[in-house]
Amino acid sequence: MPVRLQRKARRNKVKAAQRKAAIKRLMFMPIIKCLDVEAIRKSFVDRKATA
Repeated sequence: MPVRLQRKARRNKVKAAQRKAAIKRLMFMPIIKCLDVEAIRKSFVDRKATA
């Protein structure tokens, strides 16, 4: 295969990999653990009272 086509194939693969990585990065949601819901609610009430 000529060099130019090899480079083009490599470029296409790199573009695809970058696109996949970007989609993964955008879709990533951190796992939420050990939430104290009551404390969060209390902080909202406190913030509302001060405002």
